[in-house]
Amino acid sequence: MGPGDDQPGMSHAPDPGSDDPLSLHGVVPPTITAFHEDESVDYEATAAHAEFVEDGGAHGVFPLGTNGEFPLLTGEEKRGVVEAVVDAVDDVPVIAGVGAPSTYETVSHAEHAESVGADGLVVVTPYYFPLDHEAAVSHYRRVCEAVDVPVYVYHIPSKTGNSLSLDTVADLAEIPNLAGLKDSSKDVPWLGQAIDAHPELTFLAGSDSLLFPGLEIGCSGMVSAVANAFPELVVSLYDAYDDGDEARARELQSTVYAVRDALKGGSYMAGVKTALDVRNLDFSPGPLRSPLRKMDDSDRAELESDLRALELL
Repeated sequence: MGPGDDQPGMSHAPDPGSDDPLSLHGVVPPTITAFHEDESVDYEATAAHAEFVEDGGAHGVFPLGTNGEFPLLTGEEKRGVVEAVVDAVDDVPVIAGVGAPSTYETVSHAEHAESVGADGLVVVTPYYFPLDHEAAVSHYRRVCEAVDVPVYVYHIPSKTGNSLSLDTVADLAEIPNLAGLKDSSKDVPWLGQAIDAHPELTFLAGSDSLLFPGLEIGCSGMVSAVANAFPELVVSLYDAYDDGDEARARELQSTVYAVRDALKGGSYMAGVKTALDVRNLDFSPGPLRSPLRKMDDSDRAELESDLRALELL
């Protein structure tokens, strides 16, 4: 640390990209889509969850990410979720997930999200079919040309089957309106090199295992599933880091690892909605949409006891 690095009031967290009009930073939870018991979308509870994370200190809200179960929703439902969240969240940017396997559908979602007031758009790499360099660049170019709000790439190769090379990222960075990248590859050397090459882009760490390390290598923000259930915890981690208290930030990352492990009990993605139930908030997240499902009673009891042991309930 240089002289004066720990002066109060100085910001220690990495800056967002110079080309990012929203200056995204801090904690941006990938908010849930709530359902009624019959698995129809509960727009009211979906909006209430977005307000809950905003009240918990989140610096942005990201509906229709993986935690929003976006591949399981119809186009009409996705539009309804974006409208509900934009209406509910007043004080921080809403960056709406609009990605789809086709460019055509992605552009349609993007235009709608912009028209109802989303501040930015998150575009997952197209999935199912393989994506080469030319396809990736032309996909993002067409989406960026269709709207005036900033677009953020969502890189999650383990789920989409498509990873982006550093050369492709370099060409994407040239597209006007492309403001940043949310990385869930967990490939830290790749992410470090992308950040190093592109100070003009905002980078968001997409895994709860890499909140503190993401800040260390230059991510200005974190898209945290844990923050969907415990926004205060993840906001405290970011604030500690930003205040120059790395020891405290490391300690909180350690707690996040434990929460993440607890949430991973049961089936895929069961943890967040079950934890929200256990917190007894004034809204119900409802079930996940089949074939996803929440924790059974024994997994839920174990989650509850883990969270009590961590003093989070």
